[in-house]
Amino acid sequence: MLSLYLLRHGQTAFSHHNRFCGRIDAPLTAEGRAMAAAFADAYAGVPWDAIVTSSRTRTVDTATPLAARVGVEVRRDPRLDEISYGDWQGLSKTEAAARDPEHFARWLQDPSIGAPGGELPGDVAVRALDAIEAVRDRHPHGHVLVVSHKAALRILFCRLLGFEIRRYRAVDWPVAAVTRIDLEGDALSLRAFADTSHLAGGRPAPLAAPAEPSPPGADAAVAMTG
Repeated sequence: MLSLYLLRHGQTAFSHHNRFCGRIDAPLTAEGRAMAAAFADAYAGVPWDAIVTSSRTRTVDTATPLAARVGVEVRRDPRLDEISYGDWQGLSKTEAAARDPEHFARWLQDPSIGAPGGELPGDVAVRALDAIEAVRDRHPHGHVLVVSHKAALRILFCRLLGFEIRRYRAVDWPVAAVTRIDLEGDALSLRAFADTSHLAGGRPAPLAAPAEPSPPGADAAVAMTG
């Protein structure tokens, strides 16, 4: 069985101010670095087999404290990069709505259309799932940490659990939150969802129930799709 830990990077100025970051290579804030250290403190006891991040600085720097503690090299995979928000990168939602009111209104109803000049969530799902399949090929058993981004992780989560991609924005995934998914053959079990207890000094609960609120069917084993 492979235990996959999906971790969103720590705080950046863009996440703090709720701006579209996308492909901008934003660094962690001081708070974000503290979040990374807290995760390392809580999860250093896990027998890690691999640590994989996107190519962005904020994910690498989130993984680095743990990697240093456990002696596992960080491997970067650009397939885990955040979705490109195209013309909206760097903007707040208010600014994006003012710039492209019609498209923004449609995007709120169906985010699978993507941002103007940006990447389609369906394309993100394909590349992110490819990255996970590569992890499974390398590590069919053990514990692997994957550090990625808010939209990319929510899209991947929907793809893995068989939810419609257009629903990805309904998945709440705070900064530095981790989701654990166990994979064995074609079976998938969600063991913890968007957990942030490590930020308050908590320790991993390997068989913890999904946090509330959780997606429908979160406590059940489901078949892998694709």
